[in-house]
Amino acid sequence: MISEKAKVKITKRIGEPLIYLITEGEMTVENFTEKKSRTLEIIKRAVQTKISLIQIREKKLSARLAFELASEAAEITRGTKTKLLINDRADIAFAANADGVHLTSNSLSAATVRQDFPPHFIVGVSAHTIKEAKAAKRQEADFITFSPIFFSPDKGKLQGLEKLREVCETLKPFPVLALGGIDQTNYKSVLENGASGFAAIRFLNNVENLRKMAEKI
Repeated sequence: MISEKAKVKITKRIGEPLIYLITEGEMTVENFTEKKSRTLEIIKRAVQTKISLIQIREKKLSARLAFELASEAAEITRGTKTKLLINDRADIAFAANADGVHLTSNSLSAATVRQDFPPHFIVGVSAHTIKEAKAAKRQEADFITFSPIFFSPDKGKLQGLEKLREVCETLKPFPVLALGGIDQTNYKSVLENGASGFAAIRFLNNVENLRKMAEKI
């Protein structure tokens, strides 16, 4: 069990709102070199604009290529305010010196990761129901993403702002990040409904949008 002294709330470590960039998920063995270059450039820009969190979410890569990408990304984020997480693979995240892992319903549980990895290792969890959100908090995750709030291709039934507000109130002060269809037209609304921040793929994988976010938040 992690001690209360060892566990410091992520919003205190990084500050609110938490802005969470998730990579596009389009890398394959065939396009790895090209896509890696673009992704690392986006990560550099994200660090420059002080984005809070970055998740490398490239599920089509082999463990070897995922480690290569994570290691190079960790070199960029090391010593900065931006924290790097790896989707699903806590082992790769730890080996690559990333800051943590983002877990899904198919991953190890947050409780298992908490038991087997250092106290400072950041653990994010994807949640789509209040039950999943409560479980993540109980298992000592650092934060959850709750989705989809707005329309996002292939992401299922919308949660909407009302459900987001309910989850935030239920877990308060545990950090809840809104995910799904977040862009420049609606990110303020999720913050107004209790979210500690937001996550995005399309919106934040854009250099101009990153620049604008740095000016506004």
